[in-house]
Amino acid sequence: MTDDPIRRPPLPRRPPGQPWWQRTGAARPLGVQLKPTQEDGFGREAVQPTGYAPRHLLVTGSDELDSVYEVLNAAALHFGWSILITTLDGEVLDTVDARNAAQQQAQGERAAGRVPALYRALIVVDPKDDVDDEPVAVIDAWRLLEDARSRGLVRRVGLDHVMSVGPFPRTNPFTRTNPFTRTNPFTRTNAPGPDGYADPGSGGREAVSFAGAAPTHEIDVVEGGRRPVVAILDTGCGSHPWLDGHVRLDPVLPNGGAIGRYDPATDPEVYGDQAGPYDGFLDDAAGHGTFIAGIIRQRCPEAEIVAIRVADSEGLVLEGDFLEAVRSLVAWIRGDDGDAQPIDVLNLSIGYYHETPRDVRFDDTMSLLLADARKQGCAVVCSAGNDSTDRPAFPAALWRYAGAEYDVVEPEDAAPHVSVGALNPDNETVALFSNIGAWVKVYAPGTSVLSTSPAFQGAVQAGTRDDVTIDGVVLARASIDPDDFTGGFALWSGTSFAAPYIAGSIAHRVAQGMLAGKSSPDAAERSRDLRDAADAITQVLGVPGTTA
Repeated sequence: MTDDPIRRPPLPRRPPGQPWWQRTGAARPLGVQLKPTQEDGFGREAVQPTGYAPRHLLVTGSDELDSVYEVLNAAALHFGWSILITTLDGEVLDTVDARNAAQQQAQGERAAGRVPALYRALIVVDPKDDVDDEPVAVIDAWRLLEDARSRGLVRRVGLDHVMSVGPFPRTNPFTRTNPFTRTNPFTRTNAPGPDGYADPGSGGREAVSFAGAAPTHEIDVVEGGRRPVVAILDTGCGSHPWLDGHVRLDPVLPNGGAIGRYDPATDPEVYGDQAGPYDGFLDDAAGHGTFIAGIIRQRCPEAEIVAIRVADSEGLVLEGDFLEAVRSLVAWIRGDDGDAQPIDVLNLSIGYYHETPRDVRFDDTMSLLLADARKQGCAVVCSAGNDSTDRPAFPAALWRYAGAEYDVVEPEDAAPHVSVGALNPDNETVALFSNIGAWVKVYAPGTSVLSTSPAFQGAVQAGTRDDVTIDGVVLARASIDPDDFTGGFALWSGTSFAAPYIAGSIAHRVAQGMLAGKSSPDAAERSRDLRDAADAITQVLGVPGTTA
C-alpha cells in the first residue's frame, strides 16, 4: 500500500455491450418460491419453503440416466409435458444411445471414486392425442418431482435450488445496499430486530476511511515451501491495492475450461449496477467477493487467494451450476487433467434451504463433493446464513453434528467442515440476524466488519454540498456520499463475513509450516493439521453464552 490515498475514477455503471433486455432480465427472479400447503404429501411431513428453478429438475451424478428419463416422462405424461435430458450447457441427449453413453461415463467416474457429471431434466409442454392431459398444467418442477417420487424415484433427482450468498429468500449481506434515508444523526439509537443491521451505523454497508497499513507477508517462502491457498466461490474479486498480486482470478483448468462463471461483461466486482432500472443503486452482492478476499488477506496475509465467480451481481446461482463449479474445483485439486493444485481452505459464503431435508429424498451430491474436497486436504468453511433461524442451511449444516436428522457423508481422516455464525462487534454476543443451532460449529466477528471494496460510486449523492472559495481555491465540501466507495474500504455485516474470518484464521495457523517447507504432500497429514487448526480456533471462539 502506498502513502497516497486510494482514489480511482468512478467505474462505469453500465457493463460494455449490455443491452436493455439483459439488464431487465438480470432483475428477474432466478427461480420461484415453494410455498407448501397443509397437505403432508405422500405421507411425509409437510415440506418447507425454498427457492427453485420451475422449468427443470437437477439430475446429479446419475448412473441410471435412461431409467430416470423413463420415470420422469411417465410422471410428466398426465400433466401434458415431456422431458428432455440436457447437460448443464444445454446440450440435449435426445437419443437412447446418447443417454446410455452418458450413463456409462457416470458409471466409470463413480467406479473411480469421483462424483459423475450433472444433468438437467428440462420440462416442455407436449400434449398428446391419446392421453387425458387437458388442460395442460403450468410447468412446475416441484409437481413433477412429487409425482415421480410416488412412482419410486428417490435419490439424486431433485429441485435445482436457488442458492445465494446467504440462503433464500434474502441475500447475504442484507438486501439494502444503499444507506437509510433518514438524516444524520439518526433519531433512534437501537433499531429493532435483525433489519436494523441494514442501517448505516448499525452494520449496513457504508463507506469508511482507513488509515492503517496493508497486510504484508511476514515470512518468506523457503525452497520447497509454498503459501497456503484459500479458494473463494463467490462473486469473484475486484482490483484493490491490498489484493492485487495476491489473488488469482478465474483459474483455467488444464483442459482449457474455466471453473465457475466467467463473463467479464457482467463482473459484479467491476460493475456495481447491472440489474433493473438505470438508477445507479448498487446491486445486492456487487463487491461481495472483494470484501471476503480482504478479510482473508487480513487474517492470513501469507495466503494466496483463488477467487472463482459463481454468483451474479444479485448474489444468486442455481444449485446445479454451483455443484458443477465445486466438482471442477475438486478435479483441479485432485489433478484429474494434469498437475494437482493444492487448495487448503475453501470459503463458501453461500447457501440455501432444502424443502425436505429430514427424509430419504435428501440429495447427497453436495455432501459427496465437499467430502471429496476434504479428503484431498481442503478444509471447507461455510457461512450459516442471516435469517435468525435454527433451520439447517446448506452447505453449512452438512456435517454430523449432535441431533442431525439427515444423512451426510463424513469421511474419516479428512479436513474439517466448519459452519460459522456471526458475532456482534463486542465478540461476546451472537448477531441477531445470524442463524443459530447445533449445526453452527463456531461464531466469529461478522458485524460491522471492515474490509476491501471495489471503487464503486453509486447514484445516491451527499446530503449537503457547500463548496467554498478561499484565496482563489475552490474547496469541494460535502457531507458523506453514502455509496461512494472510491476510498477502497467499507463496513458490512453478515455471516458471509464471519466465514472468511475463520477460513483465513485456519490458513494462518498452518502457514508457518507450509512456508518453511514442512507441509506434507500426503492429504491425510495435511487434513490432520487443518483439523488441529480448526479445533484450536473453535476452542478460542466457540459458542457464546452460558449453560442454562
